[in-house]
Amino acid sequence: MQQAEIGIIGGSGLYSMPGLTGAHEERISTPFGDPSDALVLGELEGRGVAFLARHGRGHRLLPSELNFRANIYAMKKLGVERIISVSAVGSLKDEHRPGDLVIPDQFIDRTFLRQSTFFGNGIVAHVAFGDPVCAAVGRVIAEACKSEGVSSSSGGTYVCMEGPQFSTRAESNLYRSWGADVIGMTNLQEARLAREAEICYATAAMVTDYDCWHPGHDSVTVEQIVAVLNQNAANAGRVIKATVAAMPRDRTCACGSALQYAIITAPEAIPAATRERLDLLVGKYLNRK
Repeated sequence: MQQAEIGIIGGSGLYSMPGLTGAHEERISTPFGDPSDALVLGELEGRGVAFLARHGRGHRLLPSELNFRANIYAMKKLGVERIISVSAVGSLKDEHRPGDLVIPDQFIDRTFLRQSTFFGNGIVAHVAFGDPVCAAVGRVIAEACKSEGVSSSSGGTYVCMEGPQFSTRAESNLYRSWGADVIGMTNLQEARLAREAEICYATAAMVTDYDCWHPGHDSVTVEQIVAVLNQNAANAGRVIKATVAAMPRDRTCACGSALQYAIITAPEAIPAATRERLDLLVGKYLNRK
């Protein structure tokens, strides 16, 4: 199976990766079921890349239906060390305008139907998550935005809601009172699982519209939102290409050793089936002599 070093997860509007050469599909099996779709492997700017359409091609899967564990495990199985996640979001602040890109560094969880850990069934691990995204990858995305002339801001909080309905006005104003910046439905689980898989992860959040708190929200038409979505997809393609080109070859962050002190369970107490299922993630720690 061909390997890749950088993973790209495409959200609403980004269902394929422009500029990918030598592209071919891989159907990846995982102990957690099937990913959202086949992963598309190829080269982008001379780097091995794996692309996954988060909601499946044709946008078939609700946020709550996504098999987050299979998606991240499949990336790990392909050798991916860094994930760039592209996501459509609503803005919770005036300064984040439709068409802007936000690179959040914090999350708030408002979901309740999601699987967001690989652990359990006889093995316990607690990873550090105070800084939930990889700052190094975030910086590369920010520089790529500058080089491509895409309006962006670094830092801020992403509220991850269950969906598929959007917020009530009361909820939207509550999130604004917390100082949150953008709202979406998918990225927190990806970030948690990427950390457990020791993969660097950062979000490129593309603003489609203001959330319902905004006085002008009700005057925004579906056609306007679709137009912004299409422009965002074009911008995202350029930003990702520039990000991949500028990504350092070596990792100097702590993401690659997130599990080093996180596994609490005594190795001899872990069921054999669980050890086998998670060997890709924890084998280097449990199989040491």
